[in-house]
Amino acid sequence: MTAAIRTEGLTKHYGKHVALTDLNLEVTQGEIFGFLGPNGAGKSTTIRILLDLIRPTAGRVEVFGIDPKTGGATLRKRIGYLPGELEIEGRNTARDLLGFLADQHGDVPARRITDLADLLDLDLTKKVGAMSKGNKQKVGIIAAFMHRPDLLILDEPTSGLDPLLQQRFLDLVTEAKHNGQTVFMSSHILSEVQQTADRAVIMRAGQLLGTENVEDLRRRSPRSVELIFGEPIFADDFADLPGVRDLTIEGDTLRCTTEGEVDALFKTAAKYPLVSVLSTEPDLEQIFFGLYGR
Repeated sequence: MTAAIRTEGLTKHYGKHVALTDLNLEVTQGEIFGFLGPNGAGKSTTIRILLDLIRPTAGRVEVFGIDPKTGGATLRKRIGYLPGELEIEGRNTARDLLGFLADQHGDVPARRITDLADLLDLDLTKKVGAMSKGNKQKVGIIAAFMHRPDLLILDEPTSGLDPLLQQRFLDLVTEAKHNGQTVFMSSHILSEVQQTADRAVIMRAGQLLGTENVEDLRRRSPRSVELIFGEPIFADDFADLPGVRDLTIEGDTLRCTTEGEVDALFKTAAKYPLVSVLSTEPDLEQIFFGLYGR
């Protein structure tokens, strides 16, 4: 299968400023790909190259096997794009603006726009020029999703949204994956893609630090564990257990950090009456910083 996105040695200079250095990426069709890093890491520059809004200084890029420089019009019909800095002005209502954009794509039922607006609590009768940043962001999300594109490129997509609407947006992303769409989601908030991403990369200062399978990261990452027993326990029983570190025992409470298999810990714990178990995994931000440093 042709990759949804492939870059080789992608580099972009703005005069003496190096925005992107030797970026190699491959995004599989049908996956949710998190493109992560702090502001200024090169995320928006990469996205603009993918869309042929700017041209690279060096390197190659393909979207569905097509060079954006030569296949821009064809590719744009297959892409839904939400820019990181969305500027919408004018006296048109949201319904009129989205209706106009829907006509450009063709075959977008009016009901589709209404359903998305209801999901995001957007009043389609409001004029876009008078909208708050959050409501303008909702208009941008609807514009990106409404034609069910093969590829969604989303740059800081939850900017300006409250936590409830952030969750509804992530539900939309999950639905897109179930429909076979590819999602390329840029964010400086690592936890934003934690619920949905299949793989994620982290960028810093225009360079790719690493690519990770999110589920594998969670599986091998350390967890904080707290066990509360029905009676005091003996520390010697839990000393030197494989996969257990930072062990502390206070009366009937055991706290530790686990890595990998926890079979030995719980077999030992089963010797005592166990009242409760609390296991907390680090979020994606902690995992990445643990791997690559701050």
